[in-house]
Amino acid sequence: MSSTAPPDAGARAGAREWAGLAVLALPVLLLALDNSVLFLAAPHLGADLRPSGTQLLWIMDVYGFMVAGFMITMGTLGDRVGRRRLLLTGAAAFAGASVLAAYSANPEMMIVARALLGVTGATLGPSALALIGTMFGDPRQRAMAFGIFTACFMGGAALGPVVGGVLLESFWWGSVFLLGVPVMVILLVAGSLILPEYRDTAAGRVDLISVALSLAAIMPVIYGLKEIADEPGRAVPYVAVVIGLGFGMWFVRRQRSLETPLLDMALFKGRGFTAALAILLLTGIVQSGLYLFVSQYLQMIEGMSPLKAGLWLVPPALALAAGSVLAPVVARRFRPSHVMGAGLALGAAGLLVTAAADGLGLLMTGVVIGFFGTAPVSVFVFDLIVGTAPVEKAGSASAVAQTSGEFGIALGVATLGSLGTAVYGSRIDVPGQVPAGSRETAADSLSGAMEVAAGLPAAVAADLLRAAHAAFTDALAAVSVASAALMIALAVVSLAVLRSVRLAGEDVRGPEQAEPATGTRSEEITVGDG
Repeated sequence: MSSTAPPDAGARAGAREWAGLAVLALPVLLLALDNSVLFLAAPHLGADLRPSGTQLLWIMDVYGFMVAGFMITMGTLGDRVGRRRLLLTGAAAFAGASVLAAYSANPEMMIVARALLGVTGATLGPSALALIGTMFGDPRQRAMAFGIFTACFMGGAALGPVVGGVLLESFWWGSVFLLGVPVMVILLVAGSLILPEYRDTAAGRVDLISVALSLAAIMPVIYGLKEIADEPGRAVPYVAVVIGLGFGMWFVRRQRSLETPLLDMALFKGRGFTAALAILLLTGIVQSGLYLFVSQYLQMIEGMSPLKAGLWLVPPALALAAGSVLAPVVARRFRPSHVMGAGLALGAAGLLVTAAADGLGLLMTGVVIGFFGTAPVSVFVFDLIVGTAPVEKAGSASAVAQTSGEFGIALGVATLGSLGTAVYGSRIDVPGQVPAGSRETAADSLSGAMEVAAGLPAAVAADLLRAAHAAFTDALAAVSVASAALMIALAVVSLAVLRSVRLAGEDVRGPEQAEPATGTRSEEITVGDG
C-alpha cells in the first residue's frame, strides 16, 4: 500500500483505512500517556534523583519544548522522505529513548532522555495526522477520523494515570517510561503492514539553515519566559526573548525567499487560520497547567496514592474524549465557531466552579466541565488545517497545528506553574518555629514544605503543612480563575473571527436538506476573514 499519488477527493474509506486509524492511535495514545504519567511519577522521581527546582521544571518541560521545536522540521521531512517511513523510524527511536529515561541515574541524564523523547516524539504526530488526510478522502469521514484521533489522545491521558498508578504502586518510577517499548513494537509491525506511504516526489531538500533558525527562535524564547516568571528582576531572560524573536523574524524572511521552504508562510494568510492556531495554543496552556495543579492537589493535599489520584483524573480526560467525538457531529448543524465558542464558555464556567469549590467532589466536577468545554478546539483546528492544505503539504500543515498545541502544553506548565508558585509563595505563612535555613525551601513549593515538615516536631510540622495546604489551595484557585478568564476571551475570538469557517462535511441547512459532500478540498472548507 505504498504510493506517491494523492488520495481521491471524496473517496470513502474502507475497513483497511479504519484499521490504519487504529494503528495511528497507538503513538498518540503513548504520547498522551507519557505526559500524564510523568505528573504522577514526579514526586517519586524527585525523591530518588533529588533534582533541584529548576531541574525538575526542565524534566517536566523539556519534552514538550523539544516536540514543539522539531515538529515543523519533522512534518516537512515526512512530506519529503515518506510519512510512514518517518513514523516508523521515529517509533523505533522513541522506544530507545524510553529505555534511557527509565534507567536514568541522575537529573542530568533524565533531562537528556526527556529531550530525546521530545525529538523522536516530534516525528509521530505530524506523520499520523498527514496519513489520516491521505487515507480519508471523504470529508465527513475525515472529520470523524480527526475526532476519533483526538479522542484517543484524551483516552491516553485518561489511561495514563491509571496505568501509571498501578506501576508506581508495584514498581519503581522508571517503569512508567518502559510502557513505550511494547507500544512502539506493535506500531512498527502493524504500521508496516497496514499504513499507506506518501511522499512529495517534487519536494526539494530540507533547508538545514531553516531548521537551525527555527530552534534558535523557539528555545531562547522558552528559556526567557521561564526565567522571567521565576526571577522577573534579571535582565538575561529578557535578552533571551529578544534574541529568540530576532531569529524568528530571520526564519520568516528566509522562508519567503526559498523555493521550497521549511514552512510555507502562505498557510498563514487567512486570519481564521492564524486565529485557530492561537486558540489551540492558549487552550493547551489551560489544559496542561490546570492538570498539573489538580494532580498535585490530589496527591499532596488529599493524600491520595498515585493509583487513586489517577482514577480521580480519569473523568476529565474522558470528558475531553467524549467532546472530541461529539464535536464533528454537532458541527453538521451549527457553525464550528458557535460550537467552539459555546464549549469554551461552558469550560470557563466549569473552572469558576473549581476556583470556588470547598470540597473535592465539586472541585473535580468543575474540572470535568472545564475540560469538556475545550474538546472541540483541537478537532476543528486539525480538520481545518489538514482538510484545506495541499496534499503535498499535509505533513507540514499538520506540524503547524501540533506545534501550536504542544507549545501550549509546554507553556502551560511554565506559565500557569509560575503563576501558581508565585501565589503560593505570597500566601504561605511559614511558622516562626521553622529553622531559618529551611524557611525558603518551605516557601518555595508545597513539596518543599512537605520535605521540611518531615524533619520537624509534630506540632510545628502540622502548623507548617496547614499553612502550605492553604497557600496551595489559593494557588489552584488563582490558576482556575486565570484559565476561566482566558477561555472567555477565546470564546469571543472564536465567535468573532472564525464565524466564516466551514469544516469538511459541515452542512448547516439541516438533515432534511443536506446533500452528500462533494468537491475538492479547497471547496469543502472555506476560511475567510468574515
